[in-house]
Amino acid sequence: MHTLIAVEFVSLDGIMQSPGRPDEDTSGGFTRGGWASTHMATDPEAGAAAMAGGNATVGMVFGHHTYTDLVEHWLTTPDPNPFTEVLRKTPKFVASRRADTELPHPNSTLLHGEAVEAVGRLKQQGEGELILLGSAALLHALQQADLVDGYILTILPVTVGGGKRLFADGTAPSALTLTRSVVTSRGAIVAEYRRA
Repeated sequence: MHTLIAVEFVSLDGIMQSPGRPDEDTSGGFTRGGWASTHMATDPEAGAAAMAGGNATVGMVFGHHTYTDLVEHWLTTPDPNPFTEVLRKTPKFVASRRADTELPHPNSTLLHGEAVEAVGRLKQQGEGELILLGSAALLHALQQADLVDGYILTILPVTVGGGKRLFADGTAPSALTLTRSVVTSRGAIVAEYRRA
């Protein structure tokens, strides 16, 4: 059975919304997008630590909005960037309720229907790790259904003050074990947790 690992940037006050750019996710009137960019530009250790240990990754899971935004951004960003080849080659599974959802990027498969059921079926179909990137609404639904097996969190020394949080109300209780941690010289913490 696949394991599902959420890989997220998180502020000290638990916000995961729109870390990369001001226009990344403005839902709910969010105006503090891009809060992680300044720190990450001066902390290459954090990015390297977050990407370490991904040899077991066999696929990536996205909500439709994150797939459209994130994959498009990195596949059109001039080389060299660390994500282009990974995003091109790795199978991508995209949850969407719409059967006619277009997936323009290579190695992309639509998970049509209710996301929790579709991702649950996907987890049953093989071995290795599926990585969930961003995708707050999808992450929250999967947390509530107890389908998330672990987290790789890049916790940045900033507070945002509001926005979508890493854990939504109604998240299924789960005991986690810290399996790896790195503290960068600029104060970021990369922490990997798995089910206890």
